[in-house]
This record gives sequence, structure tokens and C-alpha cells, in this order.
Amino acid sequence: MEKAKIAAGSQPLLNVLPFQPKKVGVIITGSEVYSRRVQDSFTPVLTEKFAAFGAAITQHVVLDDDNEKITAAIKEMLAGGADIVACTGGMSVDPDDRTPLAIKNSGAKVVSYGAPVLPGSMFLLAYTADGRPVVGLPGCVMYAGRTIFDLVLPSLMADAPISAERLARYGQGGLCLDCPECTFPNCAFGK
Repeated sequence: MEKAKIAAGSQPLLNVLPFQPKKVGVIITGSEVYSRRVQDSFTPVLTEKFAAFGAAITQHVVLDDDNEKITAAIKEMLAGGADIVACTGGMSVDPDDRTPLAIKNSGAKVVSYGAPVLPGSMFLLAYTADGRPVVGLPGCVMYAGRTIFDLVLPSLMADAPISAERLARYGQGGLCLDCPECTFPNCAFGK
């Protein structure tokens, strides 16, 4: 036992962090949704995912693809007490996509734009100066059973910062096999 204690060192081998109740701001972007040509299918999915961790969407807005409006909405939600801001839409490599620029212009420091995970490779993670996450969610979060968002959400809810190195490690096991019977999180996805 003494040899094991010496080998383990002074740091604990495991930390269990509790989920914290969070107020979430959601910004749905896209001209199609804004003009009501397409129904917003993202908000119900996000409501369910956040609610599973005891979080509530307390601020919600639908905007067209205008990076200045998106930036202003991010800043307003943070000023209004949002613990997390989730932005949807406009997360591909298309030069017309405005959401990544808006997140950057909000003053949040981008940790990573992209992750070696499918579905969800165009995920964006940024943090404000006071440590609140601002995420850019790719469209797959709306329709895929499990994505990069499902891998990072527990850490966001426990106030455990996520580094670019940690996101890179998700590359091992970073392909959801879309099994006929999903057993997530008891599977190799993201492990």
C-alpha cells in the first residue's frame, strides 16, 4: 500500500465534480429560420440536452446571418447573466458563415474551431475572460444522436475547463458508429 501511495503522488487519482445549475443563452442563426421559411428544430434539441444536466435556457433569440447582430446578442446574453452561450448555424467552412467571426468578435478567446470528432467536426469552443463558455454548434447536433457536444457538455456543466489538447484527444474514438442500439456513454465514442 505504501508503494502505491508513493507511486500515486500527492495529487488525487480521480476528481468527481458536481454539475452546476446553469442559465443558458441560445442564439439560433440562419436566414432561413429567421425568415420562418424553415422551422427552428435546434431549440427543442438544446432544451432537452441542457435539461438533462439541470440547466435551463433563460435567453433565446433567432437572428439572420449578420455577424454584428450575433456578436451583440452574445454580449447581451453574457451581460444578462448567461453562464453558457450556445450559438447554432454557420459553423461550416463556408466563407459566408458568420457565427465563428461573431464569437471571436464577442471577446471570447477561441480554444478550438474544429475537433477530430464525427459527428461534430466544426464545433467551436471559446471562453470569456471570466471563464464562461461560448460554443458554436454545428448542424449535426440537431439531428445526430451523439456528437462532440455530448462529449463536452458534462465538463461545461461541471465548470471543468476544456483545452485544445483535450479536444484533440477525442480523436481516438472520435467516430460515432451510429449503432442500432445506442449505449452512449458506455461506448468507445470520444474515449
